[in-house]
Amino acid sequence: MSYDALIVGSGPNGLSAGIMLARRGFRTLIVEQAETIGGGCRSAALTESGFIHDICAAVHPLGFSSPIFKELQLEQQGLKWRQPEIPLAHPLDDGRAALLHRSLAATAENLGRDGQAYQELVNPFVNSWPELVSSILGPVLSLPRHPLLMARFAQASLPSVKHLVNRHFYGDAGKALFAGLAVHGLLPLERAPTASFAMVLSCAAHAAGWPLVAGGSQELAHALARTFCKFGGRIESGRPIKNFADLPAARTTLFDLNPGQIAALAGKRFSLSQSQRLRRFRHGPGVFKLDWALNEKIPWRNPDCGRAGTVHLGGTFAEIARSEREVWLGCHPAKPAVILVQPSLFDPSRAPMGKHTAWAYCHVPAGSDFDMHQAVEDQIERFAPGFKETIRQRSIMNPPAMEAHNPNYVGGDITGGVQNLRQTIFRPTVTLRPYNLPRPGWFLCSASSPPGGGVHGMCGFHAARQAIKWLENGR
Repeated sequence: MSYDALIVGSGPNGLSAGIMLARRGFRTLIVEQAETIGGGCRSAALTESGFIHDICAAVHPLGFSSPIFKELQLEQQGLKWRQPEIPLAHPLDDGRAALLHRSLAATAENLGRDGQAYQELVNPFVNSWPELVSSILGPVLSLPRHPLLMARFAQASLPSVKHLVNRHFYGDAGKALFAGLAVHGLLPLERAPTASFAMVLSCAAHAAGWPLVAGGSQELAHALARTFCKFGGRIESGRPIKNFADLPAARTTLFDLNPGQIAALAGKRFSLSQSQRLRRFRHGPGVFKLDWALNEKIPWRNPDCGRAGTVHLGGTFAEIARSEREVWLGCHPAKPAVILVQPSLFDPSRAPMGKHTAWAYCHVPAGSDFDMHQAVEDQIERFAPGFKETIRQRSIMNPPAMEAHNPNYVGGDITGGVQNLRQTIFRPTVTLRPYNLPRPGWFLCSASSPPGGGVHGMCGFHAARQAIKWLENGR
């Protein structure tokens, strides 16, 4: 059977692209090399039976706000969100914790003398969140729908986060809070545009929250797949595509893959220079990830950390900046910046009654096989004495294991490629048509295309729009 559209890869972007095409009436097939769909949205019992762990993505501030996910009304396909009481906590050594509440006023009060500066910085964007998120997740090289808002946001967020905190904050709590937020950008904190990651995530916390998916992130992929099949789409899992000959016949093909994979698959069907441009796409550091089955809740020194879905660990701004800088220099920090999530506090389905799960990672040099589990657990123990005694089982995934799980994670890079200023604007190559690949009718729909990493499906949405134009022009 031939298809109008073929999509290689079933991550959130591939599934979103498939939905766009299928609901337009095009015969669409998604092929996935793994036995389980979802890409970065998969969950499994990594430690013990009865404990559900998210293998990669766990918290979804942009997924909850995604224009395409909202339009699809995935809740009608069984998707349920779980909102933590507090989106984020960032403990300090003296027992205090910077808290990113849903309430802007409560966050400002927690930050003390920096509270007013914080409100003045983020309030305009919180109030305009729907317009801001649609522009942030829109095509990078097009005129934004809200140009004045985006100009103001760019002025605030394009510098480095180091520049931002030195300009606006005096206290260590506010500076540490923004350092932890910026770590999600996988860049040294002295580089632009790290402030943008901190700004987007802080605004999202107030405007939309940092929710988890009930039952695990896999349920988001399942909701997308059910929507796709409702429109007549077909999915084949356990079907690897290793070379051009493996591709089923289709009028157009979209790839939820990284640029290097596509160049290898195309072989001589791309010119040497075309392949080289794709292969020059830069990937960032890897992640060293841990999941735990726990006998009890994490015993945080500051009890407010037990009310938060996500906890950033690493201490002060200076400590976190040093940790991220060391990774980019090829080192393994003795005190890494750690992003930790405690899903079972807000979704009891994740663990047997009375037991709990935790999820965490730190950054390491790409492809590293160095064991960081002790350093990560030491950082948790630093702010939660007795944590190690609660562990009943752990799962460890270093960068090679992450890449084996999902080949899009080159060297363990979970964001689809470095999101420095250049590769945010021009992604994957310097072109005004970022979704178009060198072969006519081929399109890139992965996180290696704009707007980049994150579980939001918008890379697939934008690529599918280009594919629809191709199909409707009769080519």
